[in-house]
Amino acid sequence: MTAATPALPKQVSFAALQHRDFRLFFVGNATAMLADNCEHVISYWVMFQKFHSAQLGGFAVISHWVPFLLLSGYAGALANRIDVRRMIQLGMLLFMAVSISWGVLIATGTLKVWQAMLLLTIHGLAGVMWTAPAQLLIHDIVDQAQLPSAVRLGAMTRYLGTLLGPAVGNGLMLLLGPALAIFINALIYLPMLLWLWKAPYGPRYRAPASAAPADVHGLGDAIATLRSIRGNHIILTMTMMAGAASFFVGTAYQAQMPNFATDLGHGNAGLSYAALAAADAAGGLCAALILESRGLLLPRVPTALLLCMFWCVALAVFALTHSYALSLAALFCAGFLELSFGAMAQALVQLNAPAALRGHVIGVFVMAALGLRFVSGFTVGVLGAAVGVHASLALSAAALFVLIALLFIWQAMHPDAPRTASAR
Repeated sequence: MTAATPALPKQVSFAALQHRDFRLFFVGNATAMLADNCEHVISYWVMFQKFHSAQLGGFAVISHWVPFLLLSGYAGALANRIDVRRMIQLGMLLFMAVSISWGVLIATGTLKVWQAMLLLTIHGLAGVMWTAPAQLLIHDIVDQAQLPSAVRLGAMTRYLGTLLGPAVGNGLMLLLGPALAIFINALIYLPMLLWLWKAPYGPRYRAPASAAPADVHGLGDAIATLRSIRGNHIILTMTMMAGAASFFVGTAYQAQMPNFATDLGHGNAGLSYAALAAADAAGGLCAALILESRGLLLPRVPTALLLCMFWCVALAVFALTHSYALSLAALFCAGFLELSFGAMAQALVQLNAPAALRGHVIGVFVMAALGLRFVSGFTVGVLGAAVGVHASLALSAAALFVLIALLFIWQAMHPDAPRTASAR
C-alpha cells in the first residue's frame, strides 16, 4: 500500500521562519555551513597548489562521504534515543579542531599528503555528527504543517553557506593568507555550538509516544529500516533517486573546481574563481527564495525525477563547454535544480516517515543522499585523472540521466506507484 502524505494547509511563505527557535537554528546552521565551505575552499586550494593532484581531489570527496555511508544510519537511529544537541555540538567541535589543524600545518609549511587525507576524513566524520541529527531536530522545532518549509529553508542554509563560503574563504585568503584565514574560520562554528547549549529540544522534551523503541545496529539497522518501509514507495523512490544522484555525480565536481577554473582561464584565486565556485550555490539560494515565497513546485514524485534529469543536462553543459560565461550559467541552473529536487525528495521522505522510525528513516535517506557521494570521487575524480575531469563529469551525468529516465518510465507504467504526495 502506498503511503499518502497528510493533507497540509495552504502554504504560507517562509512559514517555518515564524518560529523563533527555527530562526535561531536557521542562522546557526547557515553559519556552520559557511565555515564548512570556507574550509573547503581554503584547503582544496592549498592542496591543489601544493600537490597538483586530481587523485587527492578525488580522495577529498571519498573521505568526506564514506563516513556518511557507513555511519549515517547509525547516527540517525542514535539521534532518536539520545540528545541530538550534544551530537551536533560534537560535530562542531570536530570541525573547529580540523580547521585549527589545517592552520598549523599551513603556517609551518609541514603539510604532507597523509596529513591532508587524515584531516579530510575527520571532517567527514564531523559531518555525520551534524547532518542526520539536525534533520531530526527540525521535527522537534516545527510542527508538521511547517515541515516542508523547514526542510526547504534548511536546504537554503546549505546553499547560503556554499554561496558565501567561497567569497568569504577567498576574501580571507587574499587579506590574511590561507593559514590565518582558516584559523579565523574555526570561530565561525561557534554560533551553532553556543545556541545548542540550552536549546529546549531533544528526547527529554519529546512526548513519550514519539520516542523510538528500536535498537541501533549501524548498517544492519539501515537494512532493517529499509525492510520495514518496503511498502512505502514514496520513501523508497526518493531514496533511490537521491542515492543515484550521489553515486554518479554528488558534489565531486566542486572538489575539482580549481581544475575546471584553470582550464577556463580563471585558475588564480580571486573574483573570477570565487564566482565559478559559488555559481551553483547562487542558483540553489535563488531556487529556495523563489519556491518558498511563491509556493511553486509542491512535493511530487514525478516532478522530482524530472528536475533531477534537467540537473544532469545542466551539469553536462558545464562539463563540455569552454565558455566561462556559459559555465557560470550552467552551474547556476544546476544549483537551482539540485535544491529543487533535493528538498522535494527530503520533504517527501520526512512527511511519510513513521514517527517511531523517523530517525532511522532519515538516517537511511542521508546515507543514500550523502554517503554514496564517495563513489563520485571515483566516477568524477579518479576517472578524471585518466580521461580528464570534463569527460568524466559529462559521462557521469549521462549515466545518471539514463537511470533516472528509466525510473521515471517505471513510475508512468505502474499506476500503483506513487505519483504525487503534494500538499493540497
